[in-house]
Amino acid sequence: MLFTLQSRRFLFRTITLSLILGCFQIVMGQVEDVTDGETDPIKLFERGQNAHAKGDLTRALGLYEAAIKLRPEFPEAEYQRGVALIALDHPTDAEQAFKRAIDLRKDWALPYRALGNLLARLQNDKEAEPILRHALQLGATDFVTFDSLSTIRSRAGDNKEALMLAQRATEDADASASAWAWRATMEEASENKSAALTSLDRALQIEPKHVVALKQRAALRAEAGEYERAIEELKAALATQPGNKELSLELARVYQRANKPEEARRVYESLGYEVYGPGVSPDGSPVKGVVAVLGAPEDIAAANNEDPKIAVPALEKLLLANPKNAALWGRLGEVTRRTDPQKSADAFRHANEIDPTNPKYATGYAAALVQSRRFAEAIPIFRKVINKAPNEYPAHANLALALYELKDYAAALPEYEWLAAARPEIAATYFFLATAHDKLGEYAQALDAYEKFLSRADPNSNKLDIEKVNLRLPGLRAQIKRGQGRKQKRP
Repeated sequence: MLFTLQSRRFLFRTITLSLILGCFQIVMGQVEDVTDGETDPIKLFERGQNAHAKGDLTRALGLYEAAIKLRPEFPEAEYQRGVALIALDHPTDAEQAFKRAIDLRKDWALPYRALGNLLARLQNDKEAEPILRHALQLGATDFVTFDSLSTIRSRAGDNKEALMLAQRATEDADASASAWAWRATMEEASENKSAALTSLDRALQIEPKHVVALKQRAALRAEAGEYERAIEELKAALATQPGNKELSLELARVYQRANKPEEARRVYESLGYEVYGPGVSPDGSPVKGVVAVLGAPEDIAAANNEDPKIAVPALEKLLLANPKNAALWGRLGEVTRRTDPQKSADAFRHANEIDPTNPKYATGYAAALVQSRRFAEAIPIFRKVINKAPNEYPAHANLALALYELKDYAAALPEYEWLAAARPEIAATYFFLATAHDKLGEYAQALDAYEKFLSRADPNSNKLDIEKVNLRLPGLRAQIKRGQGRKQKRP
């Protein structure tokens, strides 16, 4: 029976090759005679497998090559040679070995599987996919092949098949923690977070110190507001990989979200970040929590300037060094809201992707869409924000405006009513309430809202709207007196 090695290292969204025993130094074209005078290719091959099993990959490779020299049509030796070359970090030579094994024995799944996995690791998806599918046709059922093919389909944007293949991978009794972690990634991409947590639990049962699974589960815990459990899992991951900057930054961010600014400060400062706060930003204005930015103090100060011409270049410079800082992206969105709605939308979208639990980023993104008059795109985002954060005033205000601009006055009215209840002192709310009722023919309600508007309106800032209302009121009162209009019939 052929000896095969099947250890696997998982990278997020990127498959790595199986059949890796270790990493050893090799000198190609060696002159040492490892055959000891043996001339039987079968015996040389068997000695190569014995050396391979003991981890002596350089000797194993020499013996495989000696066997092939004596017997050029030896697919098993070519395959094992490719396995050794991968472990010795010679992927190009390994690729040729696997292709030679396939040429010699076209009905054998193993070299197809190994070649497909190698090409998938190298992200040569166009060539890898048909090879992996052919390996399955030839009977390959191992988790690595399904996992590699799943990753390829994910990179192609086909999350449905990627999830199916990831599920097939974990049907293998020998499926690794990495296979379960990848399945969790696909389940999360399909918005099935409950299933993703179950898969991550399984991954960590197999390998309790699996860093990727710990990090993924911590992210799901934090998103659900389970900050203490997220912190514990990130600490466990850091215990396995001390000094890992990405894990440390994630821990600091979770500390911030858990309202533990001092703990976050210590982590940021241990990484060499400039930390302002808690409570004060570089320009002296109040902020909540810790603002941690890697950059020169003058750039950070400029980023807080209210002049977009000063702030935007500074923010763009800081974002090069801090691409995962949601607060910086959010600040860029705020600064460019009026001057460049598209840039603002992109900035808030980045912030929301980094920190989807902060409703201000999603609201900012949708508000920028409103500024660009992309009302229909903005409405479902606002509704999602309000569902999670019912008291997010800017989301209600912008949703009301988007619905009003689309002339969906019946849907806009409940939003304006909410705004009026939340901040009854704002005159403009009653103007929109009144005009919406008026356009729907609900004249009595319109008159009441117009009068509330006039009682609150500022003679200077609301001058034009006051004039419009005063022109409308005589005709409106006459319509009501004649019994015109309809009663409000909204739930």
